[in-house]
Amino acid sequence: MAASVLLNWSGGKDAALALYHLLHDARYHVTDLLTSVSAPYQRVAMHGVRVELLEAQARHIGLPLKQLLLPDMPDMAAYEQQMAAALAPLQARGITHAAFGDIFLEDLRLYREQQLAQVGLAAVFPLWQRDSLELLREFWALGFRAVVVCVNEQQLDQSFCGRLLDEDFVRDLPPGVDPCGENGEFHSFVFEAPYFQEPVLFTFGEQVRRTYPAPAGSPAATAGFWFQDLLPA
Repeated sequence: MAASVLLNWSGGKDAALALYHLLHDARYHVTDLLTSVSAPYQRVAMHGVRVELLEAQARHIGLPLKQLLLPDMPDMAAYEQQMAAALAPLQARGITHAAFGDIFLEDLRLYREQQLAQVGLAAVFPLWQRDSLELLREFWALGFRAVVVCVNEQQLDQSFCGRLLDEDFVRDLPPGVDPCGENGEFHSFVFEAPYFQEPVLFTFGEQVRRTYPAPAGSPAATAGFWFQDLLPA
């Protein structure tokens, strides 16, 4: 019998490709999508995508979407408490696994596994240890299309924001930047997928720069990010 699995859905390329593999894996039955959303801004956390477009993705996939509403810049204790509260009713419905689109960040995988174990869930990583460029080639070959909606200006300049995630984008990346942005260099929004009933239509809005407290150990006090606003069409 297939295990019931929840997919942590960011709306970006890694989550989208992870869902494709889960849908084609007889061991799992995907029942729900879960997305962290900034409650004050009504946008996908770290991606900056409007909730309306997130909900359009879920409708085109045909899976229920649960939004984890978070304050702006929540501390880890608050995040973990709210995540556990969001998972409880899903577990009561029989969900036993939670899936992620992570590729190679060992410390992040360990953190997810430890947090899930505390509430009795197992973690699934469909893309784990795959080569980033190989994943992108598979992504394109399957018919996925995505636009870059956020870039970390420490690795990429503003010109990369708002571009299609295609071969030209990857060819233009500076040395040391992961083609999948696995180190947080950029984030994307998938608007076409083989399991979408139809593409998610949007138009381009303005580009906005926001700063956040830099991670511990960083020489700078703040980190800057460029966001491409997308408007539902």
